[in-house]
Formats: sequence, structure tokens, C-alpha cells
Amino acid sequence: MPPPEPGAVTAPTFRRRLDLRRLGLRRPALLAAGALLTAGAVTAGVMIARDAGAGRDARPFAADGLRHTTVEIGTSGCGRGWTRATAGRQVFDLRNTSATAAEAYLVDARTGAVLGEVEGLGPGTTRPLQVTLGDGSYAFTCLPDDADAVTGPTVRITGGGKVRSGPAAVPVTQQELIPPTLAYQMWIQARTVELARRTDVLRAAVDRGDLAAARAAWLPAHLVYERMGAAYGTFGDADAEINGTTAGLSGGVRDPGFAGFHRVEHGLWHGESACSLRGPADRLAEAVHALRDSWPGRRMDPADVGLRAHEILENTVQFELTGRTDYGSGTNLATARANLDGTRALLGYLRPLLRTRATGLTGIDTWMNRARHTLDAFDHDGRWTPLSRLTRAQREKVDADLGELVERLADVAALTDVRRTA
Repeated sequence: MPPPEPGAVTAPTFRRRLDLRRLGLRRPALLAAGALLTAGAVTAGVMIARDAGAGRDARPFAADGLRHTTVEIGTSGCGRGWTRATAGRQVFDLRNTSATAAEAYLVDARTGAVLGEVEGLGPGTTRPLQVTLGDGSYAFTCLPDDADAVTGPTVRITGGGKVRSGPAAVPVTQQELIPPTLAYQMWIQARTVELARRTDVLRAAVDRGDLAAARAAWLPAHLVYERMGAAYGTFGDADAEINGTTAGLSGGVRDPGFAGFHRVEHGLWHGESACSLRGPADRLAEAVHALRDSWPGRRMDPADVGLRAHEILENTVQFELTGRTDYGSGTNLATARANLDGTRALLGYLRPLLRTRATGLTGIDTWMNRARHTLDAFDHDGRWTPLSRLTRAQREKVDADLGELVERLADVAALTDVRRTA
């Protein structure tokens, strides 16, 4: 996985980008996060026809056909405005009455499960939150910046009949994410050992001038690194030294800053001599060995692991399926397959947390298998079909399968997002 380029999705921008993408979601949400990210799904400012019998702030005849209720968000009066509860699909227009930005959750008062949330609600502004509520007890939790969380009054819904509440999930805590993160770190440590071994084979082939053997050794070594994608944020500067691209380098492939697997790839597939490649191969091997030796002392942020489960394949679609990281070997599809393996490994460690929160794990597994089968069709005994040789139908299938999987994995990122509770 290359370092993010301008416009790439990174942790600080993920939630905003995810919200925008889901506005056009063409299928029902399969995981609990489908309800957690619907704050922007209803257009504000609709024409309202008031119903005098529905309560002071309830407006059941909006242009979108849904009941709207204005609810205050702030340190004083959290949840004020929601007094007459009604089952069914509806919209809460959340109005920030505090002097600072705030976020708000609608929670199941009995279990603490979150049914919907709004983040970054500016002072004096209003944003809609669309949910479906059945019989039960609910409350708004308001979290203004630089202030303690406040939970508003509990509102109970009865007589909802067959109406069932939309998906909800109990928030994941930092403590819950620590065990899978530590286990994944150990998995990465084993990969660094394998990476060093395979990179040494590549360097040795270059050193003895056997470029055919070097080309044969390049891909197996590179794919080990690509399976480690969820940890790249913890690699620091080592990522650019091991897997950097020419992005941002004024000299392109001749820039002294161009290093790592792709620098060696360019030389191996563009006729460079073994003598000219010894320096880049040595530099790569030194960076790999340094990563292996330093990894036991590094610590991944548990709050990032769920995001990485989505981000690995999102970057695959952005970089590998567009050919932006091909420097001559034509192995982007092999890299995509390695990224898929890396995603599967990380999901394995997160599965105990997701199993009790996600209703769509089976769907994710199905699409993981489908994407794997699609990519494996282009592996011919280690010789991978280059992107340029795919037919239009093949290209469309690869894009569709990976794109659908990325969309579903966005829910995993949302479910494992550590939410503020105090």
C-alpha cells in the first residue's frame, strides 16, 4: 500500500467521506453502522405542514413524507423537544443550542446501543438524523466539545405493533480493541521476518548480476509487504523507504527520493544494469531489516484497526486497479490479491467484536470469496495478467467486485470507531 496521496482517504477525513458516499447507497445497510451514519441522508429545509395534534415540535407531513421532530443538543436541555414518541421511520432535526460544536447519539436506553449519530454539529446549526424506531426506550446523548456528556430524558415508545427499530450497535471501547490489536501486531511481526528473508533473496540475485532471478524474486517479496497493509500507519518513514512511489517527487523515477520495491521494479523491467540496481536493492534490504528489528517496540493505535480494514481495499481500488503503482512488472492484480489477504487476516482478529454487532458478516465473507475467485483467475502459475490486457468485461467485474467489498467494509470501520462517552 503506497503512502496516501493528496485526496486519499486518511483517518481524520474518513468519517466525512463515508457520510457522503452513503447518501447514494443503493442497497439497505447490512450492518449496524447503516444506521450510525445516516445523519446527512435527509435534506434539511423541506416544506412542512404542521399537525396541531402531534406536539409542539413534531411535524408529520414533510415533503419527504416523514415525521420531523426538532430536538435540542447541548449541555442544558439535551433532548428537549422530543416529548411524544411515535414508532416508525422518522427524522430528528438536531439543533445545537450550545456555544461550541457538538456531537449527539440516539441510544437505546436499556442496552446503550447507538441507533444514529451526528458529528461536527456547529453552534446554532441544525442537521437531520433519520432513524426507524420500534417499541422501546430511547434517549439522546449530547457531547459538546470541551464539556462532559449529557444524556437527555428517556422517551418510551409502546404500541408500535410490527415496527422494528433500525439496526443499532453497542459502541466498541478502546479496551475491547486492545486484544485484537496486539494479536495482529504479533502477526505483523512474523510477516516482517518473512519479508526480510525474501528481500535478502532479491538483493542476493541483484548482487550476483542474475536479473532474471531478481525479477522472479521481486514479486514474492513485494507481496509479503502488501499483505501488511493495515500496519502501514505504524511504519512511519519506513513505508516510503520500502514501498514508496514517485508521487510528489519532482524527478519522477530518477528522483533520489524514489526508493524501495517500486524503485527496484522500475529498474528490473526497464533494462537497468545489475550494477545500477545494487544501491537501490541494498537500500531496500536495509530498510526492511530495520523495520523487522524495530517492530517489537512499535505500537499500533487500537482505534485505527477497524478503519484499516476498510482502508486497505479502498486504496487498492484507488491505486492498484488504476495502475498508478505499476512500474513495469504488470502485477497490480497480484498486489490486489495480497491486499485482500491482508484484509482477511485483520478481519479474523476483529471478528469476535463484530460477531455481536454486525448482521452483515456473512455478506462480507461472501464478497471476500467472490473477489478472491475473480482475482485468482488472472494468476497463471505466478504470472499475472497485467491490467492492460484485461477485456472490458473482465475489468468491469474486477472493479465491481472490489468496489462492492469496499462499500461493505465501510460498515466495519464505522462499527469499530471508538465513540466518546464522557
